[in-house]
Amino acid sequence: MKFGMCTLDDFDLLGKTVLCRVDINQPINKTTGQLKDITRIKACIPTLKELSDKGAKVVVLAHQGGDLEYKNYYSTKPHAKVIADLLGKPVQFVDDVIGPTAREKIKALKEGEILLLDNVRFLAEEMTLFETKLNLSAEELSQSQTVKRLAPLADLYVCDAFAAAHRSQPSLVGFEQVLPSAMGRLFEEEFSVISSVMENPARPCVFILGGAKIQDAFMMMNTVLSNGSADKVITGGLVAHIMLMAKGINIGKKSTEFIYKNNLSGYINDAKQLLSQFADKILLPLDLAFVREERQEAGVNELPEDELLIDIGHQTVEMYKQAILESATVFVNGPMGVFEKQLSEYGTKSIWETFANATTYSVIGGGDSLTAANQFKVEKEISYICTGGGALVRFLSGEELPVVRALRDAAKRAQQRI
Repeated sequence: MKFGMCTLDDFDLLGKTVLCRVDINQPINKTTGQLKDITRIKACIPTLKELSDKGAKVVVLAHQGGDLEYKNYYSTKPHAKVIADLLGKPVQFVDDVIGPTAREKIKALKEGEILLLDNVRFLAEEMTLFETKLNLSAEELSQSQTVKRLAPLADLYVCDAFAAAHRSQPSLVGFEQVLPSAMGRLFEEEFSVISSVMENPARPCVFILGGAKIQDAFMMMNTVLSNGSADKVITGGLVAHIMLMAKGINIGKKSTEFIYKNNLSGYINDAKQLLSQFADKILLPLDLAFVREERQEAGVNELPEDELLIDIGHQTVEMYKQAILESATVFVNGPMGVFEKQLSEYGTKSIWETFANATTYSVIGGGDSLTAANQFKVEKEISYICTGGGALVRFLSGEELPVVRALRDAAKRAQQRI
């Protein structure tokens, strides 16, 4: 047991049916069905290998797709082949999660075999909207169909999804209420490393928050600024767009429509409150980029009406680079723009190369952030790469994550039974 949670060392795995929740959510090309990055899959391989090698019947639960809900969802079938290639052994897949086909497949597993179920977020109760709208307790989530249908088939639950540890969803916090539970090796490693890093971070400490996960970013920003974890916050992506709108900047008709179309306008008031309290600690773009046949840039007071803003500009990059070079610790979660395309990669590429090559201690988390690090070939220069994005920053700000709380509760119940 470590940090009040059970580990794999606390259980005899031979012949046991183990439900193993991982986070292998990766950027995917929906046209080809090919994963654009496999960093998170590689990270969970040690746990899956250990479970299989020790004779467990391994049932893998995972999601593919994030906060924009069904628009981002995709099958986990491509992930099965990658896992199999990395393990060097077959991995079964079933395009079902809790239905009769999945349950029969689980019952038929032999020792050492691995079965990957389809995307758990195909189930409504696993969706982020379900979580945020109903706000159910872990005990209530243990009564979900996900837990009711799968828990009776299992002997042990293992959570290796540190990247999703900030979520309160049935497959993450429900099973701990009814099954012996442990953290996997990746979860154990990331919890250990980040704990030691945050005991005494070198100052100044800068948080880089970008990307499209607005809900996570604004919760993080409020926490790390309020409790003093962050000395500065650098903003990019949709996070920066919302902050600029809150400041009264016209980001143009097309970009504004994008914000409203994706139901993100509610965060403008959150941004206004943050600016009223911490304006001196929040760095906003000075200029932004758009494409009009070729890449063009404009100051934030001269942005075009009918062009989508896709990156930060050169002036902004220089300002952000200076802040990074003056820092001692940098936490990164979310890109500066649409880094996947050549015309809009400049901002993310420049910032990533800056903190990777600086003497600052750098910690990076989040799927897109990891993909960018690999794309720009700086992953080996980063001090620590964490699979978590939202979970990482919430943990760094001192919050007890829902999954950590559930695993600790399960450990306490196990000790009481001894």
